[in-house]
Amino acid sequence: MSRLKVEGFESLIRDTSSNAIVNTSKTEYQLYMARVKSREEQGDKLRNVCKEINSLKKEFKEIKGLLKKVVENGS
Repeated sequence: MSRLKVEGFESLIRDTSSNAIVNTSKTEYQLYMARVKSREEQGDKLRNVCKEINSLKKEFKEIKGLLKKVVENGS
């Protein structure tokens, strides 16, 4: 696998066997991985919030049902 430097870019090389362009900058890779992790954490937070909302909906339905029973029995 031989590699050629891409003109005008210090951190880019071309793999001649696959013709792919590869970024060799460690700092850019670390920034990319930090963004990926941040997106995953945001997705996890959103899923947790949705679960909590669904749980609250279920509890409100239960409370509503109990209140209806109390009103019916009190009449």
